[in-house]
Amino acid sequence: MPKVLVSDPIDQVGIDILSQVATVDIKTNLSPEQFIQIIPEYDALMIRSGSRITKEIIDAGTQLKIIGRAGVGVDNVDVPAATRRGIVVVNSPEGNTIAAAEHALAMMMALSRYIPDANTSVKSGQWDRKSYVGAEVYKKTLGVVGLGKIGSHVANVAKAMGMKLIAFDPFISNERAEQLGCRLVDMDLLLRESDYITLHIPKTPETTHLINAEALAKMKPNARIINCARGGIIDEIALAEALEKGLIGGAAIDVYETEPLGESPLRALGKQAILTPHLGASTAEAQVNVAIDVAEQIRDVLLGLPARSAVNIPGISPDVMEELRPYMQLAETLGKFVGQLAGGRVELLNVKLQGELATNKSQPLVVASLKGLLSEALRERVNYVNASIEAKERGIRVIETRDAAVKDYAGSLYLEAKGSLGSHSVTGALLGDGEIRITDIDEFPINVPPTQHMLFTLHRDMPGLIGKIGSLLGSFNVNIASMQVGRKIVRGDAVMVLSLDDPLPDGILAEIIKVPGIRDAYTVTL
Repeated sequence: MPKVLVSDPIDQVGIDILSQVATVDIKTNLSPEQFIQIIPEYDALMIRSGSRITKEIIDAGTQLKIIGRAGVGVDNVDVPAATRRGIVVVNSPEGNTIAAAEHALAMMMALSRYIPDANTSVKSGQWDRKSYVGAEVYKKTLGVVGLGKIGSHVANVAKAMGMKLIAFDPFISNERAEQLGCRLVDMDLLLRESDYITLHIPKTPETTHLINAEALAKMKPNARIINCARGGIIDEIALAEALEKGLIGGAAIDVYETEPLGESPLRALGKQAILTPHLGASTAEAQVNVAIDVAEQIRDVLLGLPARSAVNIPGISPDVMEELRPYMQLAETLGKFVGQLAGGRVELLNVKLQGELATNKSQPLVVASLKGLLSEALRERVNYVNASIEAKERGIRVIETRDAAVKDYAGSLYLEAKGSLGSHSVTGALLGDGEIRITDIDEFPINVPPTQHMLFTLHRDMPGLIGKIGSLLGSFNVNIASMQVGRKIVRGDAVMVLSLDDPLPDGILAEIIKVPGIRDAYTVTL
Protein backbone atom coordinates (compact mmCIF):
# COMPACT_ATOMS: atom_id res chain seq x y z
CA MET A 1 0.00 0.00 0.00
CA PRO A 2 1.37 3.46 -0.85
CA LYS A 3 2.60 5.68 1.97
CA VAL A 4 1.87 9.41 2.36
CA LEU A 5 3.77 11.77 4.65
CA VAL A 6 1.84 14.78 5.99
CA SER A 7 4.43 17.20 7.38
CA ASP A 8 2.18 20.14 8.31
CA PRO A 9 -1.18 20.28 10.11
CA ILE A 10 -4.10 19.78 7.72
CA ASP A 11 -7.80 19.27 8.30
CA GLN A 12 -8.86 15.73 9.23
CA VAL A 13 -11.03 15.49 6.12
CA GLY A 14 -7.84 15.48 4.03
CA ILE A 15 -6.37 12.67 6.13
CA ASP A 16 -9.56 10.66 5.67
CA ILE A 17 -9.38 10.99 1.87
CA LEU A 18 -5.72 9.93 1.77
CA SER A 19 -6.45 6.97 4.05
CA GLN A 20 -8.75 5.51 1.40
CA VAL A 21 -5.75 4.55 -0.74
CA ALA A 22 -2.64 4.86 1.41
CA THR A 23 -1.02 4.57 4.81
CA VAL A 24 -0.80 8.10 6.19
CA ASP A 25 1.91 9.26 8.61
CA ILE A 26 1.61 12.69 10.24
CA LYS A 27 5.02 14.03 11.26
CA THR A 28 5.29 17.78 11.73
CA ASN A 29 8.15 20.16 12.58
CA LEU A 30 10.69 18.00 10.78
CA SER A 31 14.22 19.33 10.33
CA PRO A 32 15.83 19.08 6.86
CA GLU A 33 17.97 16.20 8.14
CA GLN A 34 14.92 14.34 9.43
CA PHE A 35 13.14 14.89 6.12
CA ILE A 36 16.05 13.45 4.15
CA GLN A 37 16.23 10.47 6.48
CA ILE A 38 12.58 9.40 6.22
CA ILE A 39 11.40 10.64 2.81
CA PRO A 40 12.69 7.59 0.88
CA GLU A 41 9.84 5.57 2.46
CA TYR A 42 7.06 7.68 0.95
CA ASP A 43 5.17 7.79 -2.33
CA ALA A 44 3.54 11.18 -1.66
CA LEU A 45 4.08 14.25 0.48
CA MET A 46 1.41 16.69 1.65
CA ILE A 47 2.49 20.05 3.08
CA ARG A 48 1.34 23.57 3.86
CA SER A 49 3.56 26.62 4.23
CA GLY A 50 5.55 25.34 7.20
CA SER A 51 7.64 22.75 5.34
CA ARG A 52 10.41 23.81 2.96
CA ILE A 53 11.01 21.08 0.40
CA THR A 54 14.51 21.53 -1.00
CA LYS A 55 16.33 19.79 -3.85
CA GLU A 56 18.15 17.64 -1.30
CA ILE A 57 14.87 16.39 0.15
CA ILE A 58 13.43 15.80 -3.32
CA ASP A 59 16.52 13.88 -4.45
CA ALA A 60 16.24 11.70 -1.35
CA GLY A 61 12.59 10.94 -2.11
CA THR A 62 13.33 8.09 -4.50
CA GLN A 63 9.73 6.82 -4.35
CA LEU A 64 7.99 10.21 -4.50
CA LYS A 65 5.33 10.59 -7.16
CA ILE A 66 3.60 13.75 -5.96
CA ILE A 67 4.05 16.71 -3.61
CA GLY A 68 0.80 18.40 -2.63
CA ARG A 69 0.73 21.94 -1.22
CA ALA A 70 -2.52 22.63 0.63
CA GLY A 71 -2.76 26.24 -0.50
CA VAL A 72 -1.93 28.38 -3.52
CA GLY A 73 1.75 29.26 -3.28
CA VAL A 74 4.44 26.66 -3.96
CA ASP A 75 7.43 28.91 -3.28
CA ASN A 76 8.43 26.57 -0.43
CA VAL A 77 8.95 23.73 -2.92
CA ASP A 78 11.88 23.44 -5.34
CA VAL A 79 9.58 22.90 -8.31
CA PRO A 80 12.37 22.62 -10.95
CA ALA A 81 14.05 19.85 -8.91
CA ALA A 82 10.73 18.01 -8.62
CA THR A 83 10.08 18.41 -12.34
CA ARG A 84 13.50 17.00 -13.17
CA ARG A 85 12.68 13.92 -11.12
CA GLY A 86 9.23 13.55 -12.69
CA ILE A 87 7.45 14.37 -9.42
CA VAL A 88 4.08 16.09 -9.83
CA VAL A 89 3.68 19.24 -7.72
CA VAL A 90 0.07 20.26 -7.08
CA ASN A 91 -1.61 23.05 -5.20
CA SER A 92 -5.13 24.26 -4.54
CA PRO A 93 -5.52 27.36 -6.70
CA GLU A 94 -9.19 27.86 -5.86
CA GLY A 95 -9.57 26.39 -2.37
CA ASN A 96 -8.88 29.66 -0.57
CA THR A 97 -10.03 32.09 -3.26
CA ILE A 98 -12.92 33.51 -1.25
CA ALA A 99 -10.94 33.61 1.99
CA ALA A 100 -8.06 35.54 0.41
CA ALA A 101 -10.37 37.94 -1.44
CA GLU A 102 -12.44 38.65 1.66
CA HIS A 103 -9.32 39.28 3.72
CA ALA A 104 -8.10 41.85 1.18
CA LEU A 105 -11.48 43.58 1.30
CA ALA A 106 -11.52 43.45 5.09
CA MET A 107 -8.04 44.98 5.20
CA MET A 108 -9.16 47.76 2.87
CA MET A 109 -12.16 48.59 5.05
CA ALA A 110 -10.21 48.34 8.31
CA LEU A 111 -7.53 50.63 6.88
CA SER A 112 -10.11 53.16 5.72
CA ARG A 113 -11.82 53.34 9.14
CA TYR A 114 -8.81 52.79 11.43
CA ILE A 115 -10.63 49.88 13.02
CA PRO A 116 -7.66 48.14 14.74
CA ASP A 117 -6.44 51.32 16.48
CA ALA A 118 -9.96 52.45 17.36
CA ASN A 119 -10.62 49.05 18.93
CA THR A 120 -7.44 49.24 20.99
CA SER A 121 -8.32 52.80 22.05
CA VAL A 122 -11.78 51.89 23.34
CA LYS A 123 -10.52 48.79 25.14
CA SER A 124 -7.95 50.94 26.94
CA GLY A 125 -10.74 53.18 28.28
CA GLN A 126 -10.57 56.02 25.77
CA TRP A 127 -13.33 57.57 23.67
CA ASP A 128 -11.36 59.52 21.06
CA ARG A 129 -13.64 59.76 18.03
CA LYS A 130 -11.82 62.70 16.44
CA SER A 131 -8.60 60.73 15.98
CA TYR A 132 -10.31 58.10 13.86
CA VAL A 133 -12.12 60.02 11.16
CA GLY A 134 -11.93 57.63 8.22
CA ALA A 135 -12.65 57.63 4.49
CA GLU A 136 -15.44 56.11 2.43
CA VAL A 137 -14.63 53.69 -0.37
CA TYR A 138 -17.80 54.59 -2.28
CA LYS A 139 -16.95 56.22 -5.64
CA LYS A 140 -13.25 55.84 -4.94
CA THR A 141 -10.97 54.27 -7.59
CA LEU A 142 -9.65 50.80 -6.81
CA GLY A 143 -6.65 49.63 -8.81
CA VAL A 144 -6.55 45.83 -9.00
CA VAL A 145 -3.15 44.41 -9.93
CA GLY A 146 -3.87 40.90 -11.21
CA LEU A 147 -7.33 39.80 -12.33
CA GLY A 148 -7.05 36.12 -11.53
CA LYS A 149 -9.67 34.34 -9.46
CA ILE A 150 -8.92 36.26 -6.27
CA GLY A 151 -8.50 39.64 -7.96
CA SER A 152 -11.69 39.06 -9.95
CA HIS A 153 -13.69 38.33 -6.80
CA VAL A 154 -12.31 41.47 -5.14
CA ALA A 155 -13.31 43.45 -8.23
CA ASN A 156 -16.85 42.06 -8.20
CA VAL A 157 -17.39 42.92 -4.54
CA ALA A 158 -15.78 46.35 -4.88
CA LYS A 159 -18.00 47.11 -7.84
CA ALA A 160 -21.05 46.24 -5.76
CA MET A 161 -19.76 48.66 -3.13
CA GLY A 162 -19.83 51.46 -5.68
CA MET A 163 -16.12 51.71 -6.37
CA LYS A 164 -14.65 52.62 -9.74
CA LEU A 165 -12.37 49.88 -11.05
CA ILE A 166 -9.16 49.99 -13.04
CA ALA A 167 -6.81 47.05 -13.44
CA PHE A 168 -3.37 46.02 -14.63
CA ASP A 169 -2.98 42.50 -15.96
CA PRO A 170 -0.99 41.87 -19.16
CA PHE A 171 -2.42 38.35 -19.46
CA ILE A 172 -6.12 39.19 -19.57
CA SER A 173 -8.22 40.41 -22.47
CA ASN A 174 -10.11 43.67 -22.60
CA GLU A 175 -13.35 41.68 -22.96
CA ARG A 176 -12.75 39.79 -19.71
CA ALA A 177 -11.82 42.99 -17.88
CA GLU A 178 -14.98 44.67 -19.14
CA GLN A 179 -17.07 41.74 -17.87
CA LEU A 180 -15.67 42.48 -14.42
CA GLY A 181 -16.37 46.18 -14.77
CA CYS A 182 -12.66 47.04 -14.97
CA ARG A 183 -10.82 49.35 -17.29
CA LEU A 184 -7.43 47.92 -18.24
CA VAL A 185 -4.58 50.41 -17.87
CA ASP A 186 -0.80 50.27 -17.66
CA MET A 187 0.89 50.07 -14.27
CA ASP A 188 2.03 53.67 -14.33
CA LEU A 189 -1.51 54.99 -14.81
CA LEU A 190 -2.89 52.65 -12.16
CA LEU A 191 -0.38 53.97 -9.62
CA ARG A 192 -1.28 57.57 -10.40
CA GLU A 193 -5.10 57.25 -10.53
CA SER A 194 -5.91 54.80 -7.76
CA ASP A 195 -7.22 55.74 -4.33
CA TYR A 196 -6.72 52.13 -3.28
CA ILE A 197 -4.41 49.51 -4.79
CA THR A 198 -4.79 45.80 -4.10
CA LEU A 199 -2.20 43.25 -5.24
CA HIS A 200 -3.17 39.77 -6.47
CA ILE A 201 -0.15 38.50 -8.39
CA PRO A 202 2.48 35.81 -7.77
CA LYS A 203 6.01 36.63 -6.74
CA THR A 204 8.30 36.21 -9.74
CA PRO A 205 11.56 37.86 -10.80
CA GLU A 206 9.41 40.36 -12.71
CA THR A 207 7.11 41.19 -9.78
CA THR A 208 9.71 41.26 -6.99
CA HIS A 209 9.69 44.82 -5.58
CA LEU A 210 7.18 45.84 -8.22
CA ILE A 211 6.06 48.40 -5.63
CA ASN A 212 9.33 50.15 -4.88
CA ALA A 213 10.28 53.71 -3.94
CA GLU A 214 9.77 54.92 -7.51
CA ALA A 215 6.31 53.35 -7.72
CA LEU A 216 5.27 54.66 -4.31
CA ALA A 217 6.31 58.19 -5.33
CA LYS A 218 3.76 58.07 -8.18
CA MET A 219 0.81 57.31 -5.88
CA LYS A 220 -1.62 59.90 -4.53
CA PRO A 221 -0.75 61.31 -1.09
CA ASN A 222 -3.92 59.79 0.39
CA ALA A 223 -3.76 56.49 -1.55
CA ARG A 224 -3.75 53.22 0.37
CA ILE A 225 -2.20 49.91 -0.71
CA ILE A 226 -3.15 46.35 0.30
CA ASN A 227 -0.98 43.26 -0.18
CA CYS A 228 -2.54 39.88 0.64
CA ALA A 229 -0.75 38.14 -2.24
CA ARG A 230 2.94 37.35 -1.74
CA GLY A 231 5.70 38.87 0.34
CA GLY A 232 8.41 40.61 -1.65
CA ILE A 233 6.12 42.26 -4.18
CA ILE A 234 6.44 45.41 -2.08
CA ASP A 235 9.81 46.78 -1.00
CA GLU A 236 9.04 46.93 2.73
CA ILE A 237 11.77 49.44 3.60
CA ALA A 238 10.62 51.79 0.84
CA LEU A 239 7.01 51.37 1.99
CA ALA A 240 7.86 52.23 5.60
CA GLU A 241 9.72 55.35 4.46
CA ALA A 242 6.81 56.45 2.25
CA LEU A 243 4.36 56.06 5.14
CA GLU A 244 6.62 57.86 7.62
CA LYS A 245 7.00 60.80 5.20
CA GLY A 246 3.29 60.91 4.39
CA LEU A 247 3.87 60.17 0.69
CA ILE A 248 0.88 57.75 0.76
CA GLY A 249 -2.09 57.44 3.06
CA GLY A 250 -1.78 53.90 4.37
CA ALA A 251 -0.92 50.27 3.86
CA ALA A 252 -2.44 46.95 4.94
CA ILE A 253 0.02 44.06 4.70
CA ASP A 254 -0.61 40.35 5.27
CA VAL A 255 2.51 38.85 3.64
CA TYR A 256 6.18 39.64 4.06
CA GLU A 257 9.56 39.03 2.46
CA THR A 258 10.59 37.02 5.51
CA GLU A 259 8.02 35.17 7.58
CA PRO A 260 7.48 35.28 10.49
CA LEU A 261 8.09 39.03 10.34
CA GLY A 262 11.21 39.88 12.33
CA GLU A 263 12.70 43.29 13.00
CA SER A 264 11.02 45.63 10.55
CA PRO A 265 10.36 49.36 10.25
CA LEU A 266 6.75 48.43 9.48
CA ARG A 267 6.24 47.50 13.14
CA ALA A 268 6.87 51.07 14.28
CA LEU A 269 4.15 52.59 12.12
CA GLY A 270 0.95 53.96 13.62
CA LYS A 271 -2.65 53.83 12.48
CA GLN A 272 -1.66 54.31 8.82
CA ALA A 273 -0.50 50.68 8.69
CA ILE A 274 -2.24 47.38 9.48
CA LEU A 275 -0.16 44.21 9.76
CA THR A 276 -1.61 40.70 9.97
CA PRO A 277 0.30 37.38 10.16
CA HIS A 278 -0.45 35.84 6.73
CA LEU A 279 -4.14 35.25 7.42
CA GLY A 280 -5.36 35.32 3.81
CA ALA A 281 -6.30 31.64 3.76
CA SER A 282 -7.00 31.34 7.48
CA THR A 283 -10.68 30.55 7.54
CA ALA A 284 -12.20 27.29 8.66
CA GLU A 285 -13.85 26.89 5.27
CA ALA A 286 -10.64 27.50 3.33
CA GLN A 287 -8.66 25.00 5.39
CA VAL A 288 -11.25 22.33 4.67
CA ASN A 289 -11.39 23.25 0.97
CA VAL A 290 -7.63 23.11 0.36
CA ALA A 291 -7.28 19.88 2.37
CA ILE A 292 -9.98 18.19 0.28
CA ASP A 293 -8.65 19.56 -3.03
CA VAL A 294 -5.03 18.49 -2.53
CA ALA A 295 -5.83 15.18 -0.82
CA GLU A 296 -8.08 14.22 -3.74
CA GLN A 297 -5.29 15.01 -6.21
CA ILE A 298 -2.77 12.95 -4.27
CA ARG A 299 -5.28 10.09 -4.14
CA ASP A 300 -5.85 10.33 -7.90
CA VAL A 301 -2.14 10.30 -8.74
CA LEU A 302 -1.55 7.29 -6.50
CA LEU A 303 -4.37 5.56 -8.40
CA GLY A 304 -2.69 6.35 -11.73
CA LEU A 305 -4.95 9.26 -12.67
CA PRO A 306 -3.82 12.78 -13.67
CA ALA A 307 -3.81 15.66 -11.19
CA ARG A 308 -6.10 18.56 -12.03
CA SER A 309 -3.96 21.39 -10.60
CA ALA A 310 -0.36 20.39 -11.29
CA VAL A 311 1.86 23.46 -11.35
CA ASN A 312 4.70 21.77 -13.24
CA ILE A 313 2.84 20.18 -16.14
CA PRO A 314 3.60 22.49 -19.11
CA GLY A 315 0.62 24.36 -20.50
CA ILE A 316 -1.99 22.57 -18.42
CA SER A 317 -4.13 24.72 -16.14
CA PRO A 318 -6.93 23.11 -14.13
CA ASP A 319 -9.58 24.39 -16.55
CA VAL A 320 -7.68 23.15 -19.59
CA MET A 321 -6.97 19.83 -17.88
CA GLU A 322 -10.66 19.25 -17.26
CA GLU A 323 -11.64 20.22 -20.80
CA LEU A 324 -8.93 18.20 -22.53
CA ARG A 325 -8.78 15.21 -20.17
CA PRO A 326 -10.50 12.80 -22.66
CA TYR A 327 -8.28 14.00 -25.51
CA MET A 328 -5.18 13.63 -23.35
CA GLN A 329 -6.11 10.00 -22.82
CA LEU A 330 -6.56 9.68 -26.58
CA ALA A 331 -3.14 11.29 -27.17
CA GLU A 332 -1.42 9.01 -24.65
CA THR A 333 -3.03 5.92 -26.17
CA LEU A 334 -2.02 6.93 -29.69
CA GLY A 335 1.49 7.71 -28.46
CA LYS A 336 1.82 4.18 -27.07
CA PHE A 337 0.45 2.85 -30.33
CA VAL A 338 2.72 4.66 -32.73
CA GLY A 339 5.75 4.15 -30.51
CA GLN A 340 5.34 0.38 -30.63
CA LEU A 341 4.63 0.42 -34.37
CA ALA A 342 7.73 2.50 -35.04
CA GLY A 343 10.02 0.46 -32.80
CA GLY A 344 13.69 1.35 -32.46
CA ARG A 345 14.80 4.91 -31.82
CA VAL A 346 12.27 7.62 -32.62
CA GLU A 347 13.79 10.84 -33.93
CA LEU A 348 10.68 12.88 -34.78
CA LEU A 349 7.08 13.00 -33.62
CA ASN A 350 4.58 14.86 -35.77
CA VAL A 351 1.47 15.86 -33.81
CA LYS A 352 -1.43 17.14 -35.89
CA LEU A 353 -4.66 18.45 -34.34
CA GLN A 354 -7.53 18.00 -36.79
CA GLY A 355 -11.10 19.27 -37.10
CA GLU A 356 -12.53 20.99 -34.02
CA LEU A 357 -9.53 19.84 -31.99
CA ALA A 358 -7.39 22.23 -34.05
CA THR A 359 -8.83 25.14 -32.06
CA ASN A 360 -7.57 23.75 -28.73
CA LYS A 361 -4.23 24.20 -26.98
CA SER A 362 -1.69 21.79 -28.39
CA GLN A 363 0.85 21.62 -25.58
CA PRO A 364 -1.17 19.34 -23.24
CA LEU A 365 -1.78 16.91 -26.10
CA VAL A 366 1.89 16.98 -27.12
CA VAL A 367 2.91 16.18 -23.55
CA ALA A 368 0.39 13.31 -23.37
CA SER A 369 1.55 11.97 -26.75
CA LEU A 370 5.18 12.01 -25.63
CA LYS A 371 4.27 10.26 -22.39
CA GLY A 372 2.63 7.47 -24.37
CA LEU A 373 5.47 7.31 -26.89
CA LEU A 374 8.12 6.93 -24.18
CA SER A 375 6.15 4.67 -21.85
CA GLU A 376 7.30 1.44 -23.48
CA ALA A 377 10.96 2.27 -22.81
CA LEU A 378 10.71 4.23 -19.57
CA ARG A 379 7.63 2.65 -17.94
CA GLU A 380 6.70 4.43 -14.70
CA ARG A 381 9.67 6.82 -15.01
CA VAL A 382 7.83 8.96 -17.55
CA ASN A 383 4.79 11.09 -16.73
CA TYR A 384 3.15 14.35 -17.74
CA VAL A 385 5.76 16.27 -15.76
CA ASN A 386 8.97 14.98 -17.32
CA ALA A 387 7.84 13.67 -20.72
CA SER A 388 9.07 16.74 -22.61
CA ILE A 389 12.42 16.68 -20.80
CA GLU A 390 12.91 12.96 -21.45
CA ALA A 391 12.05 13.41 -25.14
CA LYS A 392 14.46 16.31 -25.53
CA GLU A 393 17.28 14.36 -23.90
CA ARG A 394 16.66 11.52 -26.36
CA GLY A 395 16.85 13.87 -29.32
CA ILE A 396 13.18 13.52 -30.26
CA ARG A 397 12.07 16.52 -32.29
CA VAL A 398 8.39 17.47 -32.10
CA ILE A 399 6.44 19.18 -34.88
CA GLU A 400 2.99 20.57 -34.09
CA THR A 401 0.51 21.27 -36.87
CA ARG A 402 -3.21 21.95 -37.17
CA ASP A 403 -5.76 21.14 -39.86
CA ALA A 404 -9.26 22.40 -39.09
CA ALA A 405 -10.47 21.24 -42.52
CA VAL A 406 -10.58 17.55 -41.55
CA LYS A 407 -14.26 16.78 -40.91
CA ASP A 408 -14.46 12.99 -40.60
CA TYR A 409 -14.91 13.40 -36.84
CA ALA A 410 -15.62 16.42 -34.65
CA GLY A 411 -11.98 16.32 -33.60
CA SER A 412 -9.19 13.86 -34.29
CA LEU A 413 -5.50 13.53 -33.50
CA TYR A 414 -2.82 12.34 -35.93
CA LEU A 415 0.58 11.12 -34.74
CA GLU A 416 3.49 10.18 -36.96
CA ALA A 417 6.72 8.74 -35.56
CA LYS A 418 9.88 8.67 -37.67
CA GLY A 419 12.95 6.82 -36.53
CA SER A 420 15.69 4.35 -37.18
CA LEU A 421 13.27 1.67 -38.48
CA GLY A 422 11.15 3.91 -40.69
CA SER A 423 7.93 5.85 -40.27
CA HIS A 424 4.49 4.93 -38.95
CA SER A 425 1.36 6.94 -38.30
CA VAL A 426 -1.91 6.52 -36.43
CA THR A 427 -5.04 8.68 -36.20
CA GLY A 428 -7.64 8.50 -33.46
CA ALA A 429 -10.83 10.24 -32.43
CA LEU A 430 -13.38 10.31 -29.63
CA LEU A 431 -16.95 9.20 -30.17
CA GLY A 432 -19.84 11.04 -28.56
CA ASP A 433 -19.65 8.93 -25.40
CA GLY A 434 -15.91 9.52 -25.06
CA GLU A 435 -14.91 6.12 -26.47
CA ILE A 436 -11.54 6.12 -28.23
CA ARG A 437 -11.45 4.88 -31.81
CA ILE A 438 -8.44 4.30 -34.02
CA THR A 439 -9.49 5.61 -37.42
CA ASP A 440 -6.33 5.31 -39.50
CA ILE A 441 -3.08 3.33 -39.46
CA ASP A 442 -0.33 4.22 -41.91
CA GLU A 443 -2.91 6.00 -44.09
CA PHE A 444 -5.21 2.95 -44.20
CA PRO A 445 -8.74 3.77 -42.96
CA ILE A 446 -10.10 1.58 -40.13
CA ASN A 447 -12.46 2.00 -37.19
CA VAL A 448 -11.55 -0.03 -34.12
CA PRO A 449 -11.44 0.59 -30.37
CA PRO A 450 -8.02 0.01 -28.82
CA THR A 451 -7.70 -3.07 -26.62
CA GLN A 452 -4.97 -4.43 -24.38
CA HIS A 453 -3.55 -6.92 -26.91
CA MET A 454 -3.57 -6.13 -30.62
CA LEU A 455 -1.97 -7.56 -33.77
CA PHE A 456 -1.46 -5.54 -36.95
CA THR A 457 -0.45 -6.89 -40.32
CA LEU A 458 0.46 -5.16 -43.55
CA HIS A 459 -0.45 -7.58 -46.32
CA ARG A 460 -1.58 -8.00 -49.92
CA ASP A 461 -5.36 -7.94 -50.25
CA MET A 462 -5.93 -11.51 -51.49
CA PRO A 463 -8.43 -14.33 -50.89
CA GLY A 464 -7.72 -16.81 -48.09
CA LEU A 465 -5.06 -14.80 -46.28
CA ILE A 466 -7.23 -13.77 -43.34
CA GLY A 467 -8.29 -17.38 -42.85
CA LYS A 468 -4.66 -18.52 -42.74
CA ILE A 469 -3.85 -16.00 -40.01
CA GLY A 470 -6.91 -17.07 -38.02
CA SER A 471 -5.94 -20.74 -38.30
CA LEU A 472 -2.36 -20.01 -37.30
CA LEU A 473 -3.47 -18.09 -34.21
CA GLY A 474 -5.90 -20.87 -33.35
CA SER A 475 -3.12 -23.46 -33.51
CA PHE A 476 -1.34 -21.47 -30.77
CA ASN A 477 -4.58 -21.26 -28.72
CA VAL A 478 -4.87 -17.47 -29.28
CA ASN A 479 -8.48 -16.29 -29.31
CA ILE A 480 -9.50 -13.42 -31.62
CA ALA A 481 -11.94 -10.94 -30.07
CA SER A 482 -12.47 -8.83 -33.19
CA MET A 483 -11.00 -8.26 -36.64
CA GLN A 484 -11.11 -5.46 -39.18
CA VAL A 485 -9.39 -4.83 -42.50
CA GLY A 486 -8.59 -1.46 -44.01
CA ARG A 487 -7.59 -0.99 -47.64
CA LYS A 488 -7.28 1.74 -50.24
CA ILE A 489 -7.85 -0.29 -53.42
CA VAL A 490 -9.08 -3.80 -54.16
CA ARG A 491 -6.25 -6.37 -54.37
CA GLY A 492 -3.73 -3.78 -53.28
CA ASP A 493 -2.03 -3.38 -49.93
CA ALA A 494 -4.18 -3.57 -46.80
CA VAL A 495 -3.88 -3.60 -43.01
CA MET A 496 -5.58 -6.06 -40.70
CA VAL A 497 -6.25 -5.25 -37.04
CA LEU A 498 -6.91 -8.11 -34.65
CA SER A 499 -7.95 -7.61 -31.04
CA LEU A 500 -6.78 -10.59 -29.00
CA ASP A 501 -7.86 -11.98 -25.65
CA ASP A 502 -4.29 -12.92 -24.77
CA PRO A 503 -0.76 -11.78 -25.65
CA LEU A 504 0.93 -13.57 -28.53
CA PRO A 505 3.14 -16.51 -27.45
CA ASP A 506 6.83 -16.25 -28.22
CA GLY A 507 7.72 -17.09 -31.80
CA ILE A 508 4.27 -16.72 -33.35
CA LEU A 509 4.99 -13.29 -34.86
CA ALA A 510 7.84 -14.77 -36.87
CA GLU A 511 5.48 -17.49 -38.14
CA ILE A 512 2.90 -14.89 -39.18
CA ILE A 513 5.46 -12.97 -41.23
CA LYS A 514 6.26 -16.20 -43.12
CA VAL A 515 2.68 -16.47 -44.41
CA PRO A 516 2.61 -15.69 -48.17
CA GLY A 517 1.19 -12.21 -48.77
CA ILE A 518 2.15 -10.83 -45.34
CA ARG A 519 4.54 -7.93 -45.74
CA ASP A 520 4.96 -7.08 -42.04
CA ALA A 521 3.37 -7.68 -38.65
CA TYR A 522 3.41 -5.81 -35.35
CA THR A 523 2.02 -6.33 -31.87
CA VAL A 524 0.83 -3.53 -29.60
CA THR A 525 0.17 -3.90 -25.88
CA LEU A 526 -1.75 -1.14 -24.12
